[in-house]
Amino acid sequence: MIESIAHIRSSDETIQTIEEHLMGVKELAEQYGEKIGIKHIAGLAGMLHDLGKYTSAFTNYIKLAVYHPEEAPSRGSVDHSTAGGKLLYEYLHRKENTAFEKILAEVVGNAIISHHSYLHDYLHPTSIDSPFLSRVRDKEIEEFPQAKHNFFRNVISEKKFLVYIESALDELFIFLRKSKQENLEFTIMFLTKFVFSCLIDADRTNTRQFVEGITKNNKSKTLHDELFKKYYEHLSKRLLDFKHKKDADSKINQLRKQMSIQCEKAAYKPSNIYTLSIPTGGGKTLASFRYALKHALKYDKERIIYIVPYTTIIEQNAQDIREMIQDDVHLLEHHSNVMDWKTVNDGDFYEDEKLKKLMLAKDNWDSPIIFTTMVQFLNVFYNDSSQNIRRLHNLANSVIIFDEVQKVPLHTVSLFNHAVNFLHQFAQSSILLCTATQPALNHVKHHIEMEENNEIIKNLPHISKAFERVEIIDRATSEQFDNEKLLKFVCEELDVKDSVLVVLNTKNVVRDLYKKLNEQDLCDVSIYHLSTSMCAAHRKDILRQVKKDLKNNKKVICISTQLIEAGVDISFDSVIRSLAGLDSIAQAAGRCNRHGEKAIRQVYVIDHIEENLDKLIEIKKGKEITKKILIDIKRNSSAHGGNLLSPEAMEFYFLQLYNEFRYELDYPINELGTNLSKLLGSPLEKNPSLKRYVEKHQEKYSLLLGNSYRTAAEYFEVIENHTTTVLVPYEKGKDYIAKFNSFEYIEDLTKLLKESQHYTVNLYEQEIEELKMKQQIESLQDGVVLVLHEGAYDKDYGVNIKGDSSLDFSLI
Repeated sequence: MIESIAHIRSSDETIQTIEEHLMGVKELAEQYGEKIGIKHIAGLAGMLHDLGKYTSAFTNYIKLAVYHPEEAPSRGSVDHSTAGGKLLYEYLHRKENTAFEKILAEVVGNAIISHHSYLHDYLHPTSIDSPFLSRVRDKEIEEFPQAKHNFFRNVISEKKFLVYIESALDELFIFLRKSKQENLEFTIMFLTKFVFSCLIDADRTNTRQFVEGITKNNKSKTLHDELFKKYYEHLSKRLLDFKHKKDADSKINQLRKQMSIQCEKAAYKPSNIYTLSIPTGGGKTLASFRYALKHALKYDKERIIYIVPYTTIIEQNAQDIREMIQDDVHLLEHHSNVMDWKTVNDGDFYEDEKLKKLMLAKDNWDSPIIFTTMVQFLNVFYNDSSQNIRRLHNLANSVIIFDEVQKVPLHTVSLFNHAVNFLHQFAQSSILLCTATQPALNHVKHHIEMEENNEIIKNLPHISKAFERVEIIDRATSEQFDNEKLLKFVCEELDVKDSVLVVLNTKNVVRDLYKKLNEQDLCDVSIYHLSTSMCAAHRKDILRQVKKDLKNNKKVICISTQLIEAGVDISFDSVIRSLAGLDSIAQAAGRCNRHGEKAIRQVYVIDHIEENLDKLIEIKKGKEITKKILIDIKRNSSAHGGNLLSPEAMEFYFLQLYNEFRYELDYPINELGTNLSKLLGSPLEKNPSLKRYVEKHQEKYSLLLGNSYRTAAEYFEVIENHTTTVLVPYEKGKDYIAKFNSFEYIEDLTKLLKESQHYTVNLYEQEIEELKMKQQIESLQDGVVLVLHEGAYDKDYGVNIKGDSSLDFSLI
């Protein structure tokens, strides 16, 4: 008789039986799946995922791994994840089974066999094999009959199991009936990924609970309800306090108040996809949060999630909300993945205590309020890391606010639209698309399914006119600038203005201008530099000092890349913006005279000839379209609404941009001669690999699905030039670097992962290689965490590839 062992707790050698683990994971997976009506589908994955542990091979493996690790087989050498998928295939994928039964076997079976890696391809686009079939149909498992016997004896009877499958089939029928026929494959893809998310999180959560000795499942929904009520009380008090401020009756603040009230009224409408087009500086953060809280309370939503384009926006907006709700514990800022999860995805982790802690650390977005980036959001759906997809189920039944939604990377537009449609149509989430410059996401081939008249703010043209605080000065169509000429222009502006913000397109040109300014004899002028080469904590410190100087009416020059353009509540007397996409220019203009505190101020658009945009194709093309609009307005003052920032100009810009990149919107994969959308959502009959499979294998293809989930995920990158997160030694970053070598408990690691994000920078592969050559970077935890040496981080520029920094931060 095989001993039933799922896990052995290292602290006291207590055994968790296989049946305890399977039923525990089933219960959690059911809880997660119930949010979108797939309780039994998700529960089926949980119940079967570790069926293969009912073998003597696994029992011997785990005993050796725990008691005699020096004799244990290599990690992942004992396959225990195939058996559950194989059982489903045997029961539901015979010739006489219905299409729904076969789809259930393929969807749930894929989640099961993949729970220690990533979802398998049904058809691989180049090898023309079926990785899925090779596991569930072709792979021989020596003790498979014994494993099935033990499962039906110890976990659930065969009769009850078949009844459970019937419930899952009912759910599948109802779920797929919601889908349009042309979107069916995408619907099944998202269903598979949702089931996979439920399984991954349930498996790791149950294991974590066992390791920590927690006996009850942590159901957080009741806590979230109570917190949202408390937060709304704090918000109401804050709104009352606004009425008593000295400038409460100013024109700008009265407009902000009107739009905030409209947001609360809109919260009573049913969950849907809405646009919120509040002008820059119009109080979008407060107004959208007011909508989110009221809607969450009205419609029983579980969490509020802010998705932003840049980490800089997270820092400020999260702080605004944190101060408003007076709660730091239940607000999660997720800037980046501190650890490289791809290095720990494959295989099992029983024999490695450190690896176990990394895998089980709670990083699943179960907080009631979350701030994260567009990169992290898209990675949840499309990246090949199980740690990312683990979070997907927590996006369901939520209020999701996309701040500055115009910044969706062009090559991910179709994928973004598909994800948003799924969250609304199937996952009961309410979506808010926020920006002063709405992109034309409903005018592309794979468009967002928005209803007409979905804009929350009424009478937008009037409000936009009332919010005018700047004038755009076109210096891009008549002259060109280099940094020498720009330096003189900045100094000229500073003679008549107190503060100047310069926003350029490339980090190198920004650094050069900053260096040139510091070489000038500019008495009593504070000169600042901002860059993504700095960690979030560093940028936050600089912005704090800039705001302090501005408040004290000191002379200030700030040189920055586009990171300052969105979500940073800061106001300069003059802004100089290098020619770029129209949305970027509009965002830069939002940093000028932001609160209308002065008369109309100037935003200068220049053409900078020293910027090399050859690798920044989107910026380059955006620059060309914006320049065309400027030329049109110069020739005809009424063209495009007569204003570079008009709604007419913005609509023209995005339609032109999306048309220029129409082949890019579906995420092309040139190496495969296809695109990501086709790999994920093409019907089987349109799959070119189908015919080649039949010819190669001389057999009929037996599956109903033929999509390539793993291949698509392996090719997916939000930022096309792959970057890696590196922990830097800026102030507290030194302490976090030390702690990553000494963590003991999973809770400690969870906290460490959360806090250390503020001290990370994303570097390109070539930058990391150069730092390695100079011995300025090293890896911790077997390569899972990369850390920078002190000599490679600079107080002025952030990451210093030369490695000659003194790291003297006394001036900040």
